Amino acid sequence: MSNTLRLDAAYKKHQLDFRFEAGTSRGVLKRKETYFVSVSKAGEHEQKGWGEAGPLPKLSIDDISNFEAFLSNYIEALKENDVPWSQEGILDFCKSFISDEHPSIRFAFETAMLDLLNGAKKKILENPFYSENRAIDINGLIWMGNVDFMLRQIEEKLKAGFSCIKMKIGAIDFDQELALLAHIRKNFSADEIVLRVDANGAFSPEEALAKLDLLAKFDLHSIEQPIKAGQIDTMALLCEQSPLDIALDEELIGVNKISDRKKLLEQIKPPFIILKPTLVGGIKDTQEWINLADQLGIQWWMTSALESNIGLNAISQLTSSYNTVLPQGLGTGQLYHNNIPSPLEVKEGKIFYTSSIAWGKV
Repeated sequence: MSNTLRLDAAYKKHQLDFRFEAGTSRGVLKRKETYFVSVSKAGEHEQKGWGEAGPLPKLSIDDISNFEAFLSNYIEALKENDVPWSQEGILDFCKSFISDEHPSIRFAFETAMLDLLNGAKKKILENPFYSENRAIDINGLIWMGNVDFMLRQIEEKLKAGFSCIKMKIGAIDFDQELALLAHIRKNFSADEIVLRVDANGAFSPEEALAKLDLLAKFDLHSIEQPIKAGQIDTMALLCEQSPLDIALDEELIGVNKISDRKKLLEQIKPPFIILKPTLVGGIKDTQEWINLADQLGIQWWMTSALESNIGLNAISQLTSSYNTVLPQGLGTGQLYHNNIPSPLEVKEGKIFYTSSIAWGKV
């Protein structure tokens, strides 16, 4: 039986400001609200563990108007509970303590408690990213915008040493998007640059297969979520018929029971799934998805969901606790004017934890 601990907790609201207007198929993002959660041993406030609850607008199931009220209630309720003080105990506690309806809050509590458990040094789990500065390969993200803006981003990413690029599609004219892909492929073969595209559910079921046929001509690695989530039979058929490998993303959100997750993956049979801990239930739930995917021979990669460096650090460490081979979606730390200064550095298409760099104040 592990020891238990009483904790104090608090939160701070923070508005992250984008360096540019970040276009997605669901609209343009200029700023993002996030919430930093701190925990400390009751009565001892010099050591604090930090986590981040940052629901993604229009996508997270906990993107709700009274989010802050729920967060505040959990903060107060935590102070009345004894928390089992071990990694497994913390993850089990957070899973039962915080509803499936609030995945970003659960992720924040897990991260903050694990940080405190490991000495409040921003270490979340045992992993070589943190302890050995072992780099993680990441993709360079190309945001939607006009053709010139997208082309400029592509050139910047190639210059910065990325060998895997992910392009968001589905917002501008499809022919223009095909022309952009053609432009990349004219200059770089699939051996030189791995290309992923993310449709964020922008294609209609009727047009999806024809569009996938056109996209497949550019030697793409995969397409994320070609049609909106929830159309299980259609998605299963697309995975079967598509000449281009499909990765499920939004499809995983809100699927909380292990039996339902297994059923979903067995029915659709996707080549890949994409895991965003903020959206799919936090650290423990992400680990459960990975176990299922491994059992079913489905590959996966991890992606941050526009968190600040606090959340990105936790997701990077969770990623590094596995032997990954695919480039991950962890390059979002450079998006903001006012991110929390951190040891996270992106160089040559990889993310590093450079321990000689100090964390800034949250």
